[in-house]
Amino acid sequence: MTVGVIMNPVAGGGRLKQEWPGIRAELEARIGVFELRETGEPGDAAIFAHAFALSGFEKIIAVGGDGTVGEVVDGLLMAREEGAGKVELGVVPCGSGSDFARGLGLPLEPLAAARRFADGEAHAIDVGRVCYVGETGRLASRHFVNIASLGISGPIARAVNDDRRKERVSAEALFYWRTVSELVRYRFRHVRITIDDQPPFEARVALVAASNGKFFGGGMMIAPDAAPDDGLLDVVVLSSASKPRLIWDLRLVYGGRHRHHPAITILRGRRISVEPLGDPPDDCALVEVDGECPGHIPATFEILPKALTLRY
Repeated sequence: MTVGVIMNPVAGGGRLKQEWPGIRAELEARIGVFELRETGEPGDAAIFAHAFALSGFEKIIAVGGDGTVGEVVDGLLMAREEGAGKVELGVVPCGSGSDFARGLGLPLEPLAAARRFADGEAHAIDVGRVCYVGETGRLASRHFVNIASLGISGPIARAVNDDRRKERVSAEALFYWRTVSELVRYRFRHVRITIDDQPPFEARVALVAASNGKFFGGGMMIAPDAAPDDGLLDVVVLSSASKPRLIWDLRLVYGGRHRHHPAITILRGRRISVEPLGDPPDDCALVEVDGECPGHIPATFEILPKALTLRY
């Protein structure tokens, strides 16, 4: 059995680099010899996963946060399109949020997650794909395994990724503070949303989340009914409302108690398109994909049923 491990040494604000010797020893004891690749910059995890898959590796383990996992999945799906065989993915979470692992009920403690992979079973799960306008102005696409969104989530993700307090502050506290501070200065975007073949509707929004998983933002249960194996995306739309009220009601999201909030609409579909209205430069909201911000709308989100085999 050929196993590849892709590790982000700066995940969790650098915590993973300190814990890696113990995690490595646990993996070697459980699964034997593996080939290690350490990421050095954004995009490396996708490149390594793509190369592993095309080289015939049977199992790949992503060690890091949601961004690392998302990149690995993107690399695996690109390799599949090029004829690579099926690869089983494992996840050892050690990031600022680790929301994908949280939604699956995986241990958030890395050593326990390593043991879980060794003893787990293979499950077929869905993967999302988002097409958007990249930073250079060209059309681009990326796969996502947890949640892709647009709106305020982009500035929040960038602020969290740049925050130097990750090692000293809990993920929940960091995401909460950054959400409040970004919401205060955020300008709602006017967009048109189309889900499958339903009539489009227009809204001024703070957030549109296409959800394959339940959690994002360091433990916010944004899509409480989402399931990664039902062939659908749960679409959560947060419309414009009083900012003080939204900040006060933010606590509801952590327990998934926001379903009936007057500013929230939750829909489901296989393909979701979002385009800016009004003045396009002002309404081109940032796109966020598994904690990273690769571009902006217009964007299309779609589900790829049972596209990934995950061991847990």
